[in-house]
Amino acid sequence: MKLWSTQSSSSILVNNFTVGNDRGFDLELAECDVLGSIAHAKMLCAAKLISPGEEFALTEALKEMLVKIREGTFSIDENCEDIHSQVEFLLTEQLGETGKKIHTARSRNDQSLLDIKLFCRKKIKQLTADTEKLFRLLITLSEKHKDDLVPGYTHLQLAMPSSFGLWFAAYAESLCDDLELLLAAYHIADKNPLGSAAGYGSSFAIDRELTTSLLGFSGMNVNSVYAQMTRGKTEKTVANAVAGIAATLSKMAMDCTLFMNQHFGFISFPGGLTTGSSIMPHKKNPDVFELIRGKCNRLQALPNEFALLLGNLPSGYHREFQLTKEILFPAFNIITDCMSMMMLMLENVEVKKNILEDENFNSLFTVDKVNQLVASGMSFRDAYHEVSAQVNTGTFTADRTSTTSHTGSINNPGNSLIVKDFEAILARFSFGKAEEALERLKK
Repeated sequence: MKLWSTQSSSSILVNNFTVGNDRGFDLELAECDVLGSIAHAKMLCAAKLISPGEEFALTEALKEMLVKIREGTFSIDENCEDIHSQVEFLLTEQLGETGKKIHTARSRNDQSLLDIKLFCRKKIKQLTADTEKLFRLLITLSEKHKDDLVPGYTHLQLAMPSSFGLWFAAYAESLCDDLELLLAAYHIADKNPLGSAAGYGSSFAIDRELTTSLLGFSGMNVNSVYAQMTRGKTEKTVANAVAGIAATLSKMAMDCTLFMNQHFGFISFPGGLTTGSSIMPHKKNPDVFELIRGKCNRLQALPNEFALLLGNLPSGYHREFQLTKEILFPAFNIITDCMSMMMLMLENVEVKKNILEDENFNSLFTVDKVNQLVASGMSFRDAYHEVSAQVNTGTFTADRTSTTSHTGSINNPGNSLIVKDFEAILARFSFGKAEEALERLKK
Protein backbone atom coordinates (compact mmCIF):
# COMPACT_ATOMS: atom_id res chain seq x y z
CA MET A 1 0.00 0.00 0.00
CA LYS A 2 1.64 3.21 -1.19
CA LEU A 3 -0.06 6.15 0.48
CA TRP A 4 1.98 8.53 -1.64
CA SER A 5 1.13 6.83 -4.95
CA THR A 6 -1.16 8.07 -7.71
CA GLN A 7 -3.93 5.89 -9.11
CA SER A 8 -1.61 3.99 -11.48
CA SER A 9 0.09 1.00 -9.82
CA SER A 10 3.48 -0.51 -10.51
CA SER A 11 4.02 -4.14 -11.27
CA ILE A 12 4.51 -6.67 -8.49
CA LEU A 13 8.07 -7.31 -9.66
CA VAL A 14 9.01 -3.63 -9.54
CA ASN A 15 7.33 -3.20 -6.17
CA ASN A 16 9.09 -6.21 -4.65
CA PHE A 17 12.44 -5.09 -6.05
CA THR A 18 12.17 -1.51 -4.79
CA VAL A 19 10.85 -2.45 -1.35
CA GLY A 20 13.47 -5.17 -0.93
CA ASN A 21 14.25 -5.95 2.71
CA ASP A 22 13.04 -2.60 3.96
CA ARG A 23 10.13 -3.86 6.05
CA GLY A 24 12.39 -6.03 8.18
CA PHE A 25 14.90 -3.27 8.80
CA ASP A 26 12.15 -0.69 9.30
CA LEU A 27 10.80 -2.64 12.25
CA GLU A 28 14.00 -1.63 14.03
CA LEU A 29 13.11 1.98 13.25
CA ALA A 30 9.51 1.72 14.48
CA GLU A 31 10.05 3.43 17.84
CA CYS A 32 12.14 6.16 16.21
CA ASP A 33 9.46 6.82 13.60
CA VAL A 34 6.67 7.02 16.17
CA LEU A 35 8.65 9.34 18.46
CA GLY A 36 9.43 11.56 15.50
CA SER A 37 5.73 11.63 14.60
CA ILE A 38 4.79 12.64 18.14
CA ALA A 39 7.23 15.57 17.99
CA HIS A 40 5.97 16.48 14.53
CA ALA A 41 2.33 16.47 15.68
CA LYS A 42 3.19 18.77 18.59
CA MET A 43 4.99 21.11 16.21
CA LEU A 44 2.02 21.11 13.78
CA CYS A 45 -0.24 22.15 16.62
CA ALA A 46 2.14 24.90 17.75
CA ALA A 47 2.26 26.15 14.14
CA LYS A 48 -1.59 26.10 14.09
CA LEU A 49 -1.62 23.60 11.23
CA ILE A 50 -3.73 21.21 13.33
CA SER A 51 -5.97 21.86 16.32
CA PRO A 52 -5.07 20.96 19.92
CA GLY A 53 -7.76 18.26 19.81
CA GLU A 54 -6.23 16.75 16.70
CA GLU A 55 -2.76 16.90 18.24
CA PHE A 56 -4.04 15.11 21.35
CA ALA A 57 -5.74 12.39 19.29
CA LEU A 58 -2.63 11.84 17.17
CA THR A 59 -0.18 11.70 20.07
CA GLU A 60 -2.40 9.34 22.09
CA ALA A 61 -2.72 6.98 19.13
CA LEU A 62 1.04 7.15 18.57
CA LYS A 63 1.74 6.38 22.23
CA GLU A 64 -0.47 3.30 21.91
CA MET A 65 1.80 2.21 19.05
CA LEU A 66 4.83 2.71 21.31
CA VAL A 67 3.32 0.28 23.81
CA LYS A 68 2.87 -2.34 21.06
CA ILE A 69 6.42 -1.77 19.84
CA ARG A 70 7.82 -2.31 23.35
CA GLU A 71 5.66 -5.42 23.78
CA GLY A 72 6.86 -6.80 20.43
CA THR A 73 3.35 -6.97 18.95
CA PHE A 74 3.81 -4.20 16.37
CA SER A 75 4.29 -5.26 12.75
CA ILE A 76 4.42 -3.80 9.26
CA ASP A 77 1.69 -5.12 7.02
CA GLU A 78 2.89 -6.70 3.78
CA ASN A 79 0.69 -4.24 1.92
CA CYS A 80 2.56 -1.29 3.45
CA GLU A 81 5.82 -0.30 1.86
CA ASP A 82 7.65 0.90 4.96
CA ILE A 83 7.34 2.01 8.58
CA HIS A 84 6.24 5.51 7.55
CA SER A 85 3.33 4.17 5.52
CA GLN A 86 2.37 1.74 8.29
CA VAL A 87 2.20 4.46 10.95
CA GLU A 88 0.18 6.79 8.73
CA PHE A 89 -2.14 3.95 7.71
CA LEU A 90 -2.82 3.01 11.34
CA LEU A 91 -3.46 6.62 12.28
CA THR A 92 -5.84 7.07 9.36
CA GLU A 93 -7.60 3.81 10.15
CA GLN A 94 -8.12 4.88 13.77
CA LEU A 95 -8.66 8.64 13.40
CA GLY A 96 -9.91 9.15 9.86
CA GLU A 97 -9.18 12.58 8.41
CA THR A 98 -7.14 13.56 11.46
CA GLY A 99 -4.79 10.66 10.85
CA LYS A 100 -4.13 11.85 7.32
CA LYS A 101 -2.86 15.19 8.62
CA ILE A 102 0.26 13.69 10.24
CA HIS A 103 2.18 13.96 6.96
CA THR A 104 1.60 17.71 6.66
CA ALA A 105 4.88 19.64 6.13
CA ARG A 106 7.12 16.60 5.94
CA SER A 107 8.31 14.02 3.43
CA ARG A 108 9.31 10.39 3.72
CA ASN A 109 12.79 11.74 3.00
CA ASP A 110 13.14 13.75 6.19
CA GLN A 111 11.23 11.05 8.08
CA SER A 112 13.84 8.50 7.01
CA LEU A 113 16.66 10.89 7.86
CA LEU A 114 15.20 11.47 11.30
CA ASP A 115 14.66 7.78 11.99
CA ILE A 116 18.22 6.92 10.98
CA LYS A 117 19.67 9.64 13.20
CA LEU A 118 17.57 8.67 16.21
CA PHE A 119 18.46 5.01 15.62
CA CYS A 120 22.19 5.75 15.31
CA ARG A 121 22.06 7.92 18.40
CA LYS A 122 20.52 5.06 20.36
CA LYS A 123 22.97 2.47 19.03
CA ILE A 124 25.97 4.69 19.70
CA LYS A 125 24.82 5.02 23.31
CA GLN A 126 24.70 1.24 23.64
CA LEU A 127 28.05 0.80 21.90
CA THR A 128 29.63 3.42 24.14
CA ALA A 129 28.44 1.54 27.22
CA ASP A 130 29.91 -1.71 25.85
CA THR A 131 33.18 0.04 25.04
CA GLU A 132 33.39 1.38 28.58
CA LYS A 133 32.86 -2.11 30.04
CA LEU A 134 35.66 -3.55 27.93
CA PHE A 135 37.90 -0.60 28.76
CA ARG A 136 37.39 -1.04 32.52
CA LEU A 137 38.15 -4.75 32.26
CA LEU A 138 41.37 -4.12 30.33
CA ILE A 139 42.55 -1.58 32.91
CA THR A 140 41.71 -4.03 35.73
CA LEU A 141 43.69 -6.78 34.00
CA SER A 142 46.57 -4.39 33.38
CA GLU A 143 46.81 -3.53 37.06
CA LYS A 144 46.49 -7.18 38.06
CA HIS A 145 49.26 -8.34 35.73
CA LYS A 146 51.55 -5.29 35.68
CA ASP A 147 54.43 -7.35 37.12
CA ASP A 148 53.95 -10.35 34.82
CA LEU A 149 56.54 -9.98 32.06
CA VAL A 150 56.02 -11.20 28.52
CA PRO A 151 58.21 -11.01 25.38
CA GLY A 152 57.71 -8.04 23.11
CA TYR A 153 57.96 -8.62 19.35
CA THR A 154 58.70 -6.68 16.20
CA HIS A 155 58.49 -8.45 12.83
CA LEU A 156 57.34 -11.43 14.95
CA GLN A 157 60.94 -11.64 16.20
CA LEU A 158 61.99 -11.28 19.83
CA ALA A 159 62.46 -7.59 20.55
CA MET A 160 62.39 -6.28 24.12
CA PRO A 161 60.73 -7.15 27.43
CA SER A 162 57.11 -6.17 27.84
CA SER A 163 54.47 -7.02 30.40
CA PHE A 164 50.88 -8.14 30.41
CA GLY A 165 50.11 -4.91 32.23
CA LEU A 166 51.50 -2.96 29.29
CA TRP A 167 49.77 -5.21 26.76
CA PHE A 168 46.30 -4.99 28.30
CA ALA A 169 46.62 -1.22 28.79
CA ALA A 170 47.67 -0.78 25.15
CA TYR A 171 44.28 -2.02 24.03
CA ALA A 172 42.56 0.09 26.67
CA GLU A 173 44.24 3.19 25.25
CA SER A 174 43.31 2.08 21.75
CA LEU A 175 39.69 2.21 22.87
CA CYS A 176 40.23 5.85 23.88
CA ASP A 177 40.87 6.75 20.25
CA ASP A 178 37.98 4.53 19.16
CA LEU A 179 35.73 6.41 21.57
CA GLU A 180 36.80 9.70 19.98
CA LEU A 181 35.57 8.39 16.62
CA LEU A 182 32.33 7.27 18.24
CA LEU A 183 31.90 10.73 19.76
CA ALA A 184 32.37 12.36 16.35
CA ALA A 185 29.77 10.02 14.88
CA TYR A 186 27.38 10.88 17.71
CA HIS A 187 27.78 14.61 17.09
CA ILE A 188 26.87 14.12 13.43
CA ALA A 189 23.87 11.93 14.29
CA ASP A 190 22.76 14.39 16.98
CA LYS A 191 21.44 17.01 14.54
CA ASN A 192 17.80 17.29 13.57
CA PRO A 193 16.96 16.96 9.84
CA LEU A 194 13.17 17.11 10.32
CA GLY A 195 11.57 20.00 8.45
CA SER A 196 13.85 19.71 5.44
CA ALA A 197 10.99 17.73 3.83
CA ALA A 198 12.05 16.41 0.42
CA GLY A 199 15.23 18.45 0.61
CA TYR A 200 13.95 21.94 -0.13
CA GLY A 201 12.03 22.90 2.99
CA SER A 202 8.32 23.60 3.34
CA SER A 203 6.05 26.52 2.40
CA PHE A 204 4.34 26.07 5.80
CA ALA A 205 5.56 28.22 8.69
CA ILE A 206 6.93 25.24 10.62
CA ASP A 207 9.07 25.47 13.76
CA ARG A 208 12.19 23.34 13.31
CA GLU A 209 13.66 24.59 16.56
CA LEU A 210 10.71 23.09 18.43
CA THR A 211 11.14 19.58 17.02
CA THR A 212 14.87 19.87 17.66
CA SER A 213 14.15 20.54 21.33
CA LEU A 214 11.38 17.96 21.64
CA LEU A 215 13.63 15.20 20.28
CA GLY A 216 16.62 16.21 22.42
CA PHE A 217 18.95 17.06 19.54
CA SER A 218 21.92 19.31 20.26
CA GLY A 219 21.21 21.22 17.05
CA MET A 220 19.81 20.87 13.56
CA ASN A 221 21.01 20.38 10.02
CA VAL A 222 20.24 23.98 9.08
CA ASN A 223 20.34 23.91 5.30
CA SER A 224 17.52 21.76 3.93
CA VAL A 225 19.58 20.59 0.95
CA TYR A 226 22.46 19.59 3.20
CA ALA A 227 20.06 17.84 5.58
CA GLN A 228 19.29 15.45 2.72
CA MET A 229 22.99 15.09 1.97
CA THR A 230 23.53 13.68 5.47
CA ARG A 231 21.69 10.52 4.42
CA GLY A 232 24.47 8.05 3.86
CA LYS A 233 27.06 10.43 5.32
CA THR A 234 25.71 9.83 8.82
CA GLU A 235 25.73 6.07 8.33
CA LYS A 236 29.23 6.13 6.82
CA THR A 237 30.59 8.16 9.74
CA VAL A 238 29.05 5.74 12.23
CA ALA A 239 30.49 2.85 10.21
CA ASN A 240 33.95 4.41 10.51
CA ALA A 241 33.55 4.45 14.28
CA VAL A 242 32.40 0.83 14.33
CA ALA A 243 35.35 -0.10 12.10
CA GLY A 244 37.72 1.58 14.55
CA ILE A 245 36.53 -0.57 17.44
CA ALA A 246 36.57 -3.61 15.17
CA ALA A 247 40.23 -2.97 14.30
CA THR A 248 41.14 -2.92 17.99
CA LEU A 249 39.27 -6.15 18.68
CA SER A 250 40.71 -7.87 15.62
CA LYS A 251 44.29 -7.06 16.54
CA MET A 252 43.82 -8.22 20.13
CA ALA A 253 42.15 -11.42 18.92
CA MET A 254 45.18 -12.06 16.70
CA ASP A 255 47.53 -11.55 19.66
CA CYS A 256 45.50 -13.99 21.71
CA THR A 257 45.59 -16.70 19.05
CA LEU A 258 49.39 -16.40 18.98
CA PHE A 259 49.81 -16.29 22.75
CA MET A 260 47.63 -19.41 23.10
CA ASN A 261 49.76 -21.36 20.65
CA GLN A 262 51.81 -24.10 22.34
CA HIS A 263 55.07 -22.56 21.05
CA PHE A 264 54.18 -19.40 22.98
CA GLY A 265 52.01 -20.69 25.82
CA PHE A 266 51.69 -17.27 27.41
CA ILE A 267 47.94 -17.42 28.10
CA SER A 268 45.32 -20.15 28.42
CA PHE A 269 41.59 -20.48 28.91
CA PRO A 270 39.20 -22.98 30.51
CA GLY A 271 38.27 -25.86 28.25
CA GLY A 272 34.71 -24.65 27.83
CA LEU A 273 35.92 -21.50 26.05
CA THR A 274 37.97 -23.35 23.44
CA THR A 275 36.94 -25.95 20.89
CA GLY A 276 38.24 -29.41 20.08
CA SER A 277 39.06 -31.43 17.01
CA SER A 278 37.13 -34.31 15.49
CA ILE A 279 40.37 -36.28 15.17
CA MET A 280 43.05 -34.73 17.46
CA PRO A 281 42.26 -35.24 21.17
CA HIS A 282 44.74 -32.65 22.39
CA LYS A 283 43.36 -29.65 20.49
CA LYS A 284 42.13 -26.49 22.22
CA ASN A 285 41.34 -24.24 19.30
CA PRO A 286 40.91 -20.45 19.66
CA ASP A 287 37.72 -20.43 17.59
CA VAL A 288 36.19 -17.52 19.53
CA PHE A 289 39.18 -15.29 18.80
CA GLU A 290 39.35 -16.43 15.19
CA LEU A 291 35.69 -15.54 14.65
CA ILE A 292 36.13 -12.20 16.41
CA ARG A 293 39.07 -11.56 14.08
CA GLY A 294 37.09 -12.57 11.00
CA LYS A 295 33.90 -10.70 11.88
CA CYS A 296 35.83 -7.57 12.86
CA ASN A 297 37.89 -7.68 9.67
CA ARG A 298 34.62 -7.68 7.74
CA LEU A 299 33.38 -4.72 9.77
CA GLN A 300 36.50 -2.80 8.77
CA ALA A 301 35.25 -3.01 5.18
CA LEU A 302 32.07 -1.04 6.03
CA PRO A 303 33.43 2.45 5.23
CA ASN A 304 34.63 1.23 1.85
CA GLU A 305 31.24 -0.31 1.12
CA PHE A 306 29.55 2.99 1.90
CA ALA A 307 32.08 4.87 -0.23
CA LEU A 308 31.33 2.64 -3.22
CA LEU A 309 27.57 2.90 -2.71
CA LEU A 310 27.44 6.67 -2.25
CA GLY A 311 30.53 8.06 -3.94
CA ASN A 312 29.10 9.18 -7.28
CA LEU A 313 25.68 10.42 -6.15
CA PRO A 314 24.74 14.10 -6.63
CA SER A 315 22.80 16.07 -4.01
CA GLY A 316 19.17 15.17 -3.37
CA TYR A 317 17.54 11.88 -2.51
CA HIS A 318 18.35 8.66 -4.37
CA ARG A 319 16.93 5.18 -3.82
CA GLU A 320 20.40 3.77 -3.13
CA PHE A 321 20.11 5.31 0.34
CA GLN A 322 17.67 2.55 1.22
CA LEU A 323 20.57 0.08 0.99
CA THR A 324 22.50 1.79 3.79
CA LYS A 325 20.28 0.00 6.30
CA GLU A 326 21.40 -3.39 4.97
CA ILE A 327 25.03 -2.40 5.51
CA LEU A 328 24.85 -0.66 8.89
CA PHE A 329 22.07 -2.27 10.91
CA PRO A 330 23.58 -5.79 11.10
CA ALA A 331 26.96 -4.24 11.95
CA PHE A 332 25.70 -3.04 15.33
CA ASN A 333 24.72 -6.58 16.31
CA ILE A 334 28.03 -8.01 15.08
CA ILE A 335 30.24 -5.53 16.95
CA THR A 336 28.14 -5.97 20.10
CA ASP A 337 28.49 -9.76 19.92
CA CYS A 338 32.24 -9.52 19.34
CA MET A 339 32.72 -7.19 22.29
CA SER A 340 30.62 -9.45 24.49
CA MET A 341 32.66 -12.52 23.55
CA MET A 342 35.95 -10.66 24.01
CA MET A 343 34.77 -9.70 27.50
CA LEU A 344 33.88 -13.33 28.28
CA MET A 345 37.28 -14.59 27.16
CA LEU A 346 39.29 -11.94 28.98
CA GLU A 347 37.34 -12.41 32.19
CA ASN A 348 38.62 -15.99 32.17
CA VAL A 349 42.16 -15.53 30.86
CA GLU A 350 44.95 -17.31 32.71
CA VAL A 351 48.36 -15.64 32.45
CA LYS A 352 51.54 -17.69 32.68
CA LYS A 353 54.02 -16.50 35.30
CA ASN A 354 57.81 -16.07 35.05
CA ILE A 355 57.88 -16.42 31.27
CA LEU A 356 61.11 -14.46 30.79
CA GLU A 357 63.15 -16.70 33.10
CA ASP A 358 63.45 -19.07 30.16
CA GLU A 359 66.94 -18.74 28.63
CA ASN A 360 65.38 -18.70 25.16
CA PHE A 361 64.37 -15.11 25.94
CA ASN A 362 67.86 -13.88 26.89
CA SER A 363 68.14 -11.76 23.73
CA LEU A 364 65.22 -9.60 24.90
CA PHE A 365 67.65 -7.89 27.28
CA THR A 366 70.29 -6.79 24.76
CA VAL A 367 68.92 -3.24 24.55
CA ASP A 368 69.06 -2.93 28.33
CA LYS A 369 72.71 -4.01 28.22
CA VAL A 370 73.49 -1.42 25.53
CA ASN A 371 71.80 1.26 27.63
CA GLN A 372 73.78 0.24 30.72
CA LEU A 373 77.04 0.68 28.80
CA VAL A 374 75.88 4.06 27.49
CA ALA A 375 74.97 5.13 31.03
CA SER A 376 78.54 4.22 32.11
CA GLY A 377 80.00 6.60 29.51
CA MET A 378 80.34 4.58 26.28
CA SER A 379 78.86 6.00 23.05
CA PHE A 380 75.68 4.34 21.87
CA ARG A 381 77.19 3.06 18.63
CA ASP A 382 80.21 1.50 20.38
CA ALA A 383 77.94 -0.06 23.01
CA TYR A 384 75.71 -1.46 20.26
CA HIS A 385 78.68 -3.10 18.50
CA GLU A 386 80.02 -4.55 21.73
CA VAL A 387 76.75 -6.19 22.69
CA SER A 388 76.23 -7.37 19.11
CA ALA A 389 79.63 -9.09 19.25
CA GLN A 390 78.67 -10.78 22.53
CA VAL A 391 75.46 -12.08 20.94
CA ASN A 392 77.29 -13.38 17.87
CA THR A 393 79.95 -15.17 19.94
CA GLY A 394 77.48 -16.61 22.43
CA THR A 395 79.00 -14.73 25.36
CA PHE A 396 76.06 -12.38 26.03
CA THR A 397 74.66 -12.64 29.55
CA ALA A 398 71.22 -11.21 30.22
CA ASP A 399 70.72 -8.88 33.16
CA ARG A 400 67.07 -9.24 34.19
CA THR A 401 67.22 -6.60 36.94
CA SER A 402 66.79 -3.54 34.71
CA THR A 403 63.78 -1.30 35.25
CA THR A 404 61.95 1.40 33.32
CA SER A 405 60.72 4.69 34.73
CA HIS A 406 59.24 6.85 31.97
CA THR A 407 55.48 7.18 31.48
CA GLY A 408 54.02 4.36 29.42
CA SER A 409 56.71 1.78 30.14
CA ILE A 410 56.73 -1.53 32.00
CA ASN A 411 57.24 -0.12 35.49
CA ASN A 412 55.17 3.00 34.86
CA PRO A 413 52.32 2.09 32.48
CA GLY A 414 50.47 5.35 33.16
CA ASN A 415 47.07 3.71 33.54
CA SER A 416 45.70 6.62 35.57
CA LEU A 417 46.39 8.93 32.61
CA ILE A 418 44.69 6.52 30.21
CA VAL A 419 41.63 6.33 32.47
CA LYS A 420 41.56 10.13 32.75
CA ASP A 421 41.65 10.45 28.96
CA PHE A 422 38.86 7.91 28.48
CA GLU A 423 36.61 9.53 31.08
CA ALA A 424 37.16 12.98 29.59
CA ILE A 425 35.95 11.73 26.20
CA LEU A 426 33.05 9.90 27.82
CA ALA A 427 31.89 13.07 29.57
CA ARG A 428 31.49 14.85 26.22
CA PHE A 429 28.59 12.64 25.12
CA SER A 430 25.19 14.28 25.67
CA PHE A 431 23.19 11.10 26.20
CA GLY A 432 21.30 12.50 29.17
CA LYS A 433 19.74 15.38 27.28
CA ALA A 434 18.51 13.12 24.49
CA GLU A 435 17.13 10.46 26.83
CA GLU A 436 15.25 12.98 28.96
CA ALA A 437 13.63 14.56 25.91
CA LEU A 438 12.49 11.21 24.48
CA GLU A 439 11.13 10.12 27.85
CA ARG A 440 9.04 13.28 27.99
CA LEU A 441 7.63 12.49 24.56
CA LYS A 442 6.75 8.94 25.60
CA LYS A 443 4.79 10.24 28.58
